[in-house]
Amino acid sequence: MGVRFVDSVRARTEQETSNERSRRRILRGSLLWGIGRFGAPLVAGVVLHTGFNILDLYMISRLPEGTQALAALGICDMMTAVATILSNGVSTASVALIARSLGARDLRGVRRIAWQSLWLVGGLSLLFGLVGVVGSEWLVRDVMGTRGEAADIAGPYLQVMLGGSFSIFLLLQLVAILRGLGHAKTAASLLVGGNALNILLNVLLIYGSGPAPPIFAWGGPLAAALGIPRMGALGAAWATLLARTVPVAVGLWILARRRGGPRFHPVYLRPFGAELRALWRLGWPSSAQLVLRVGAVLFVLALLNAAYTSATDPTVLTAFSICLRLETMILFVGMGWGAAASTFVATSLGARSLGRARRSGWVAAGLCAALSFGLGVLYVREGAAIVGFFDSDPRVVAVGQEYFGAVAWTYALLGAGVVLSQAMAGAGATLQSLVLDAVVLLLGVLPAAYLVTRVLMLPRGALWWVLAAGNGVGALAFAAYYAWGAWWPEGEASQTSDLRAVAGEGPMP
Repeated sequence: MGVRFVDSVRARTEQETSNERSRRRILRGSLLWGIGRFGAPLVAGVVLHTGFNILDLYMISRLPEGTQALAALGICDMMTAVATILSNGVSTASVALIARSLGARDLRGVRRIAWQSLWLVGGLSLLFGLVGVVGSEWLVRDVMGTRGEAADIAGPYLQVMLGGSFSIFLLLQLVAILRGLGHAKTAASLLVGGNALNILLNVLLIYGSGPAPPIFAWGGPLAAALGIPRMGALGAAWATLLARTVPVAVGLWILARRRGGPRFHPVYLRPFGAELRALWRLGWPSSAQLVLRVGAVLFVLALLNAAYTSATDPTVLTAFSICLRLETMILFVGMGWGAAASTFVATSLGARSLGRARRSGWVAAGLCAALSFGLGVLYVREGAAIVGFFDSDPRVVAVGQEYFGAVAWTYALLGAGVVLSQAMAGAGATLQSLVLDAVVLLLGVLPAAYLVTRVLMLPRGALWWVLAAGNGVGALAFAAYYAWGAWWPEGEASQTSDLRAVAGEGPMP
């Protein structure tokens, strides 16, 4: 009994030391170095994740039905993103509340928020899984108006991706909890490990024992030995589902057992009203904001389908789908630096350091803008070669090059706007962030896009310039509001009152 008691005390001491170490790294020293050190693994993780998406695009493009499959993925990517983004609202709220609890040294709040958030996203994943199983064909054909072979590919693909929503919902939530605790490297490792497994499974399930690009020829004999059939684009969906499920299992084990994390206790099996209300209050505007952004992309895709494509010529849709996949690199880089910003802002507020919280957002936005600008220059200069790598059709290459020539110059602004939005979420201002995006998109970008394509019937280049202008206006709106000081929490006491409110009563397990 004495040995067990000593081990228990030692474990608690190490756990507290780990949490305190993370807290100290965030709250002390140079912000540039601290955010760079914390954000770099997250950015590397999401960049590698995007790199996998590009590799996935390449693998599918080498199928005989590659052009139609790429068009199908452009539709499915945006629709699966809607489901994922809904859970991302819970993740965003979790980071804000967990990091602020960490800053206030409230381990009880950390544990309760972490496990309640997992139950919440688990429930959402079951709901979307049901939608995917029974409604994929309706979404593809009736809602998005997809036609021809692209629709035949998109329906089954979407059914697998939405039906297996639990994997991405739980994976992103586990990553959010770990970074809220300050464990950025562990969070990034889950993403990188899952992507490495996804590449292996892609080779086996997409090509099976059939023809494959020379670089993946090693997969044929292995697939034949394992009896894996050639599944084409549908194989990519199954590979993604399986590859996400493995890091989910690993992440749950880490969260439940690792010292320094919110270990599991049976008391967390029951719902805690205060924590759930706090997660909902901060989470729904964040989810709505990202759904709004993805909905805007779907609206643009629908305009492209109606104005510039046909059942026999999906050239513009194919090129735009390739550009969207490449553009996600900018969005994920922004989300990586934004994750660092939200953690630093929330932890600083929990520790009652308002000035450091404010500066954190600007530093992270500057780092993101610099990296995003470099990527934008690369896309402008090498756009033809990059797009041609996925589809060598000169018409597709011309459209992709045209798109990057207009839009890529604004990627620095796009990335900075994403970071400042995430920094505001770390301060609990998710509703204000939603309103800013709604004003820019619903009153500016989307009406202008409809005007140039359906009313004035201008060439597609006019639509690209509308999207570029939207990136710039959105970034300026977020920068102006972030700089405005009135919305920030006032007074040291108010900055931890919300945490005490959600902590609840009763003994801490």
